[in-house]
Amino acid sequence: MKDNIDTGDRQITSAGSLAIAAPAPKDAFAIAKLRDAGAVILGKANLSEWANFRGTSSSSGWSGRGGQCRNPYALDRSPSGSSSGSAVAVAANLCAVALGSETDGSVVSPSSCNGIVGVKPTVGLVSRSGVIPIAFSQDTIGPMARTVTDAARLLGAIAGHDPADAQSVERPAEDYTAHLHPRALVGARIGVPRKGFFGNNRNVDAVMNRVLAQLAALGAVLVDPADLVIPPDLNAAEIEVFFYELKAALATYLATRGATLADVIAYNRAHADRELALFGQELLEQAAAKGSLAEQGYRDARAKCIDIARTKLLDKVMQEQRLDAFIAATSGPAWLIDPVNGDGFTSVGCSTLPAVSGYPHVTVPGGAVHGLPVGLSFFGAPFTEGKLLGYAYAWEQATRHRAPPRFLPTAAV
Repeated sequence: MKDNIDTGDRQITSAGSLAIAAPAPKDAFAIAKLRDAGAVILGKANLSEWANFRGTSSSSGWSGRGGQCRNPYALDRSPSGSSSGSAVAVAANLCAVALGSETDGSVVSPSSCNGIVGVKPTVGLVSRSGVIPIAFSQDTIGPMARTVTDAARLLGAIAGHDPADAQSVERPAEDYTAHLHPRALVGARIGVPRKGFFGNNRNVDAVMNRVLAQLAALGAVLVDPADLVIPPDLNAAEIEVFFYELKAALATYLATRGATLADVIAYNRAHADRELALFGQELLEQAAAKGSLAEQGYRDARAKCIDIARTKLLDKVMQEQRLDAFIAATSGPAWLIDPVNGDGFTSVGCSTLPAVSGYPHVTVPGGAVHGLPVGLSFFGAPFTEGKLLGYAYAWEQATRHRAPPRFLPTAAV
């Protein structure tokens, strides 16, 4: 599991940071549920340090504690992040399933780049108690697996109400495998957002054009286009929310570890040769400088996020077009690891709207570009994980796009 999820045993929980590398006092709520279900916790997986919210020009999959994680399809390519090691461990058959966490893209992007299934649940379905936080309005734990069936089983094991998590929602227990039917896509109204989602990478467009033809053949009703035009100010508002919420939530979490955010920042400065050699901690410092959640700046930023992502886009388009879900390419193919300049993201990606809204998002292998996996995303209304998993299962069973990694030194171009 990702090394930002507490286990009350001898294993270290650190978010990849040497500043807090020590055993946690007790299991996270979701880990306790897994143990009750009979799961064996094999170990902690490397991640992008502080879930990739420490400094600018970072390299996904790098942490001061674990070094650089690599993509098993091409070892010079990024595993993406921040749940990098969890995705790689599953893809490379080092474990049956893994847990990641996502604030925006941190489950679905590494799942896509490593050719596996990833689920970002509705915020509130899975407890975040005992998870090192970024933003409580968007954080969630999510399953990562080689098959949709395994992901559905894992989601059922970790979902559940936790009174200690203020955003946890009390819902009846659900068997997500009951939704897995090979004809689940028949008659499903699937929206195809084009503006901003196509035209960024011709290879990914080619994958998606094949996807659309295959979905139609599987009986899906494609509503094309069903555009979700994201205004540029959404990203700025989302980051502002992260700064405020990280300062507040991290103070609460670090108190359980006998530390503060100021301690972490000071530790990194004192051990810059190990922690700050590749990139800095500007994001942590900006968060530390913020005020309380009562400030108008925070309330305005969060209100803008909800207004754009839910009211004006996802909810509006789903209602107007009578949609069951949207589809898109989860991300572009994995980029080259570059410790000098940091991540070389392509502009392909669809994680932000379901992340900001707190809505569910499932990615499943959708194709490949020069042997590098590209995921297909299904996302939609809150608490429709079962429906989305059903669509992903029907797609998976009909196409079988996942190919095991070959640990090549570079992409097979």
